Amino acid sequence: MAAVLASPLAPIRKGSRVFFSLNSYFHSSSGLASKEHYKIVVLGGGSGGITMGARMKRKVGAKNVAIVEPSEMHYYQPIWTLVGAGAKSINSSGRPTASVMPSGVKWVKSRVTKIDPKNNTVSTDSGKELSYDYLIIALGLQLHYEKIKGLPEGFQHPKIGSNYSLQTVEKTWNALRNFKEGNAVFSFPNTPVKCAGAPQKIMYLSEAYLRKTGKRSKANIIYNTSLPVLFGVKKYADALWEIVKSRDLNVNLRHNLIEVRPDKWQAVFENLDNPGETKVFEYEMLHVTPPMGPPSVLKGSLLEDAAGWLDVNKDTLQHKTYDNVFGIGDCTNLPTSKTAAAVAAQSAVLDRTITKVMKKDKPDKKYDGYTSCPLVTSYNTVILAEFDYSGQPLETFPVDQGKESRIMYHMKADLMPHLYWHGLLKGLWGGPGPYRKLMHLGMK
Repeated sequence: MAAVLASPLAPIRKGSRVFFSLNSYFHSSSGLASKEHYKIVVLGGGSGGITMGARMKRKVGAKNVAIVEPSEMHYYQPIWTLVGAGAKSINSSGRPTASVMPSGVKWVKSRVTKIDPKNNTVSTDSGKELSYDYLIIALGLQLHYEKIKGLPEGFQHPKIGSNYSLQTVEKTWNALRNFKEGNAVFSFPNTPVKCAGAPQKIMYLSEAYLRKTGKRSKANIIYNTSLPVLFGVKKYADALWEIVKSRDLNVNLRHNLIEVRPDKWQAVFENLDNPGETKVFEYEMLHVTPPMGPPSVLKGSLLEDAAGWLDVNKDTLQHKTYDNVFGIGDCTNLPTSKTAAAVAAQSAVLDRTITKVMKKDKPDKKYDGYTSCPLVTSYNTVILAEFDYSGQPLETFPVDQGKESRIMYHMKADLMPHLYWHGLLKGLWGGPGPYRKLMHLGMK
């Protein structure tokens, strides 16, 4: 026994050199067993985290990459618009996280509790501490239904749903198919949101469903948005206003949902142009888009901006203070719409940025803010909005994408999910940039 206890501290001879195993003794002791080091640590196993994990695996090898993600299931959330309208099943949107995790990388099945960029460490709720050479933050955003009085407990009542969460998206479909007569109300919150077109997509789909089932004449369809515009890019906003007028939809700008009274089927909105002034809307169906915000773990991490979002360079996606920290997707303060299409374009730029930083070179590839929002306007038409930081259209196809298109609908419903699972998550799809140049003969 004494020999066993002494062995970790005993000198080990190899030729004329003496090695002491003291270092390995302490690193294998139970007190430090939870510490692990990786060249690259990725926080988040959503679209941004998985695609960057796949790209980094090819760059530095699987054993040098760790992805921190607590969820057992991974969901393709853009399809939830169609799930809420009864056009797709919820099961079609999800796959086990294990099936999309890049093979060979370390999956840390925990939640991030602390990020310490000064010491290059990350702590998790399982007690594990990870150290890193490079950190990629892809934590998405948080939904805040609780900031609306009466929610989330109000979802236990009928007639109310939300396409933004797994627990509530099928409630939207139940509210729609059980609609009898009255107001169908759709909200847009006074915060940044992911997929800013989704709150009105479900309105167009609901109108189409009610028309198809002979209930349209009994429905008053109302879209209350906190924004001062219908859509942020004028070309597409103009096209959407034409649809709103032709289908007799009611749009109220600068109206923010602050309370739901599900027992009375009432929704209370505040007039943002006259704070304190409220209006009560009775509803037969209510679709809620919740307020959203940055991941709470960023608070106090020295990585966030004044609003709490990850503070990155909008061209390179490198953190503005810590050169070995990078961000992608919804958790960042990039001034563009938060979509999966944006993540795809960002991933190609970020891949190049990290390569340059690893070589001690200056990043040379710039992200132009490309993002895309397939604005579903019926069960077979889409206006495919694509634009950049400046809010100018950045369209892929040599046609006017400001018009409703059946082909674009099938691209949204059938092609894009395939591209997501087999292209983006494999780190093989970096957005349509190269194809856009080809489609426009290099002129755009």
